[in-house]
Amino acid sequence: MDLDRLFREESGRILASLIRLVGDFDRAEEAMQEAFAVAAERWPAEGEPARPRSWIIGTARHKALDRLRRERIFASKAPLLVETGARVSDASGAEAPDELPDDRLRLVFTCSHPALPLEARVALTLHTLGGLTTEEIARAFVVPQPTMAQRLVRAKRKIRDAGIPYRVPSRAELPERLEGVLATLYLVFNEGYAATAGDSLVRRDLSVEAIRLARLVVELLPGAREARGLLALMLLTDSRRDARTDARGDLVLLEEQDRRRWDSAAIAEGLALLPGALSGAPPGPYAVEAAIAALHARAASAAETDWRQIAALYGTLQRVRPSPVVALNRAVAVAMAAGPEAGLPLVEELEREGALAGYHLLSAAKADLLRRLGRHAEAAASYREALVLAGNGPERRFLSRRLEEAERAASSAPIAAP
Repeated sequence: MDLDRLFREESGRILASLIRLVGDFDRAEEAMQEAFAVAAERWPAEGEPARPRSWIIGTARHKALDRLRRERIFASKAPLLVETGARVSDASGAEAPDELPDDRLRLVFTCSHPALPLEARVALTLHTLGGLTTEEIARAFVVPQPTMAQRLVRAKRKIRDAGIPYRVPSRAELPERLEGVLATLYLVFNEGYAATAGDSLVRRDLSVEAIRLARLVVELLPGAREARGLLALMLLTDSRRDARTDARGDLVLLEEQDRRRWDSAAIAEGLALLPGALSGAPPGPYAVEAAIAALHARAASAAETDWRQIAALYGTLQRVRPSPVVALNRAVAVAMAAGPEAGLPLVEELEREGALAGYHLLSAAKADLLRRLGRHAEAAASYREALVLAGNGPERRFLSRRLEEAERAASSAPIAAP
């Protein structure tokens, strides 16, 4: 396993263990970076160790000890590090018995403490558990990068200064923490399903990790309908993963996907979870989104998709948890159900409001509706804007192809008589 891949796939797990050992987010991150730097120097000459992740954690722990010695606080921190240090040598990552022995879930709950603002909770977990850069998180939240950097710094300082414990809370505390945990896992999954940057459309490691942690939350709180709804949503959405790109890694639109490549086992599990998520009181937003994903999953072909029902469910979602992104999804569903002439005014209204400025999918949606209406020159302008804003390689290639098609169509269109 090369170091880049190890960092991409294991940095969240490594960092979660180091934060427990060191007790500080910044120190743990610094120690992990130093350990990877040592690995970059030594592994090419000495060979990769048999257990790379354990090697990184052990090296990082020693780096943290050295730093603590230099800062003259070794005496107070050393007992904790010595006591817990032996745990990192097991290649399986097994921990001492605990109510829920999973460092990553501890990390999610620590970052989801109610003392932190909700957006800060989600952003910090995406950074630490998901290994996302500040730029990638800023894209996910549609905010400037400096704003997100400040948010992360304040969140880590709050955890340190308030002495927020690094643990899974007691069962009595779980309900008040659930919203932040689910929001975190939702965005971790979204980044895995459609990466904000890079050469791949998906980051399978993040999607798999989000689903794994969602299962643990459902086991921890079996009566939490929204936890079931989120797990159902993840499974139903992730079932399409393999069909979303072709052999070259290029984007395949939903209506063009080979549905035989969808994961039938994931669909069956997601559909089985859905009734419990929708029962009882009015459904929450994750259950509504899962119901939308279920309509896609049940459709035998793109032509059989019930877009009117999907548009109605997005209307429900907009009332339950209003957001400009939900409004954009509803506009697209309306266009699919009633034609592009019905959806375009809704997209243009969102554009005028400005809440999604800098969001490439707004420009891409507008471009597609203009293309379908035969307004190719306008479509080309919107494709250019989307291309400037998009950071993901497959999406950029798709937009480039659509831009070329729109430009050719615009150049060959007859000139209207004066």
